[in-house]
Amino acid sequence: MNVYYGTLTSKGQTTVPAEVRELLNLKPGDKIRYIHRDGAVFIKAKNKRAIDLAGKFYDPNRPAFSLEDMDQAVGDAIAHRVAAAE
Repeated sequence: MNVYYGTLTSKGQTTVPAEVRELLNLKPGDKIRYIHRDGAVFIKAKNKRAIDLAGKFYDPNRPAFSLEDMDQAVGDAIAHRVAAAE
């Protein structure tokens, strides 16, 4: 595990250390998500577009899913998250 430090300004701004920018492949204008979980804060880059995923999940040994199958899977995942949150 590596630890990187930054300094917070009076306006709540900080510079993302060069090593972190490189690790996350951050470029000017990229969005950063701050995720609070179990008393810790995680930083995730939000610099991918949906089109960047094209072809990433292709498996010639797996049958293709129909749009209806995909819609059903998304609906099931949402229902599962809502039920878990209640």
